[in-house]
Amino acid sequence: MADKKTVAKPATKDFSALGAAELKTELRQAVDARAKLALQHATAPVKNPMELRRLRRDIARLKTYIRLKEAAK
Repeated sequence: MADKKTVAKPATKDFSALGAAELKTELRQAVDARAKLALQHATAPVKNPMELRRLRRDIARLKTYIRLKEAAK
């Protein structure tokens, strides 16, 4: 049988334990990091382009948790 390569997925952060203010801070940092990485990627290829996808998904996840916290009030 052929050896299969296994790729370890990066662990996603658990945002459920954070408060609304902390989530908004994390969101702001993630948006800034994604914008910076997207600019770098536009000028020259980045080392790991999958990082853009991870950041985009983290931003969506953070927005979801923020909405859930606000709806629970």
